[in-house]
Order: sequence, then C-alpha cells, then structure tokens
Amino acid sequence: MEDRFVEMALLYDFYGKILTAKQQEIIELYYMKNFSLGEIGELLKTSRQAVYDNLKRAEKQLNSIEDRLGLVCRYQREEKQWSQTIKRLDNVIMALDREYSNHEMVKELQDIREFIGSITGG
Repeated sequence: MEDRFVEMALLYDFYGKILTAKQQEIIELYYMKNFSLGEIGELLKTSRQAVYDNLKRAEKQLNSIEDRLGLVCRYQREEKQWSQTIKRLDNVIMALDREYSNHEMVKELQDIREFIGSITGG
C-alpha cells in the first residue's frame, strides 16, 4: 500500500498541474494528507462515490501521461545510477585514504563526491 502512495506522490509531483483543481485537491488530501474518501467527501461537501470517481480518474490520467512520457521512470533509473556511482566513489575514496591519507587526490575525490551528493540529494 505504501508503495502506491509513493508512486502516486511522484506522479503527482511530475504531472499534477495537468489535473483539474478539484482532482489536485483530492489527490493531495488522499495521498499526501492521508484523508479517507469519506473525510474528503465531507470536506468537499460531496459523496464518497464522487470523491472515489474523481480520484480514480486523476490516477488514470497521471498513469496515462507517465506511460507516454516516462519521466518518473527515467528519474528513478537515474537516481539509482547516481546512488550506485556515489557508493563506488565512496569505496575508492576509502581505499585511497587508507593508502594516502593526506594526498590531494583523496581530497579532490571527496570534493567531487560532495558535489555529486549536493546535486543528486545523496
């Protein structure tokens, strides 16, 4: 269940602006604020079924756009590649640091690793 929430949050981050204002509100309440369908219905003064229908329509739109554009998939793939690159770089830094603890190359690699981490969030 949690994976679905993460997936929808990513889809919404990438494509949410194409949804109607009502669909955006329902997605935010359901997925980001963890409201139930009934609670959303009460808040929006509509039926639970109307909320459910709007939610499913919004999810379908987001998934359809992702199927065509693939931006979330590409983002996740690149994030994984950067994470693996950072791990490899960390291993190289540790190995070099054991041999040459004050060497300029070690410091340069550490700077590169910090830079990569700053742009990738890693």
